[in-house]
Amino acid sequence: MLARVISGGVQGVEALRVDVEVDVARALPSFSVVGLPDGAVKESRDRVRAAIKNSGFSFPQYRVTVNLAPADVKKEGSSFDLPMALAVLAADPDSGFSADPSLMVAGELSLDGAVRPVRGVLPLAAKARELGLSGIVVPRANAAEAAVVKGLDIFPADSLSQIVEELRGGSPRPAQIDAGAIFARASGPGDDFSDVRGQQRAKRAIEICAAGGHNLLMVGPPGAGKTMLAKRIPTILPSMSWEEAVEASRIYSVAGLLSDEVPLVAARPFRAPHHSVSDAGLIGGGINPRPGEVTLAHHGVLFLDELPEFKRNVLELLRQPLEEGEVNIVRAAGSVTFPARFMLVAAMNPCPCGYLGDATRHCSCPPLAVERYASRISGPLLDRFDIRIEVGAVKYAEIARESAGEEPSSAIRERVERARGKAAQRLSSHGLFTNAQMGASLTRRLAAHDAEAGKLLEHAMDRLGMSARAYNRTLKVARTIADLGGREKVSREDILEALSMRGTASVKQ
Repeated sequence: MLARVISGGVQGVEALRVDVEVDVARALPSFSVVGLPDGAVKESRDRVRAAIKNSGFSFPQYRVTVNLAPADVKKEGSSFDLPMALAVLAADPDSGFSADPSLMVAGELSLDGAVRPVRGVLPLAAKARELGLSGIVVPRANAAEAAVVKGLDIFPADSLSQIVEELRGGSPRPAQIDAGAIFARASGPGDDFSDVRGQQRAKRAIEICAAGGHNLLMVGPPGAGKTMLAKRIPTILPSMSWEEAVEASRIYSVAGLLSDEVPLVAARPFRAPHHSVSDAGLIGGGINPRPGEVTLAHHGVLFLDELPEFKRNVLELLRQPLEEGEVNIVRAAGSVTFPARFMLVAAMNPCPCGYLGDATRHCSCPPLAVERYASRISGPLLDRFDIRIEVGAVKYAEIARESAGEEPSSAIRERVERARGKAAQRLSSHGLFTNAQMGASLTRRLAAHDAEAGKLLEHAMDRLGMSARAYNRTLKVARTIADLGGREKVSREDILEALSMRGTASVKQ
């Protein structure tokens, strides 16, 4: 007897349909799985057999063949356990159970028949809706995650016996989950810029970066507040739209970072990997490619503290995602594309000891050590930071001052949202959202300036030795400064402020 249950697999951050077909034939008892399964899927034979028996059902004493179609695509993970068990029971002529062809099924089984959570449920739910199915059966721990997809019934499964009885009775109970409430709960308040004393120039630079989606490098001594400033950047970025939240949540679902408590990424991601991160950890990859930190920071902020301590070959891999907003990972079996549109924020000391140029502490580093330290960051990568500023040590008077004088994140976010609104209106016809996304020709057209500002830029290129990329990025920053000021045309003052934030004394120009 033949039975079929619809399931799905994940490639990158997208899902594909997988039909779990089971044939039970009168022959010597055996249990085989075909259809290009990986090790975890092959092991499911033992889990499925034990789960069926320990759930009170009889395993067919025939030849059982499971096919995962399409057969030319590698199947990975343990999410095929539950659909395989249901298909085996449906194919057994003695079980009296039939599968529902309008449902997608995913879940891992323990030996006692309990259903365990799996990765990638959100993309699977989106695929089920795309296929026109009425619902999806998922582990209870993944139910809230699947409920993010609207217009689809979610059936939580606690155990194999429970879901079989509900399907056999013809009246499974869909979960009642308020996705809107989940979104509101997940986007709660965080740190605030009112906690930061002083550092007005750094705050201004961060506001410009947030308004235009620009990359930022902060250079300063230890304890100046670089990390504190970086952690508060998501609080001044515009709130995530529902579409952005779902897209980010798909990534976190594939990475296995969603849970019953956090089923939706509703706040801008902030990722801060340690400087010992590998290239696969930062960019993504592995035998079965998984999202890296740049993809987990999609629609948010990637913060690299102690930038020169990162391996140089790892940092150089950032060039493609910074320019293209995506990562292409190529393997012999195929390629996977992960989205990676993020703000890059980095921090570093001016020298190995950290006190070069400090007015109160002496720098003990020889000139060669300072030069070697700065050279750990290549010129092409440094060129991709639109703004590079010095963050000085905070004075006692600023630390002791009451916080009432510091501007809260909400006030800064209002200005950022107005500036982004102006940019979005100007760029909508080009399919872009922020000034940082503009290409060279579009930048020259939309960042129009007068002859006086043009002479200033020409003089700066000659004196500072700016590259063509640096020239374009300066124009983008100036366009953002003009948006913050409500000006339609870029002025000489906008160019001056953008140039003042293009370099520091402690890094290569």
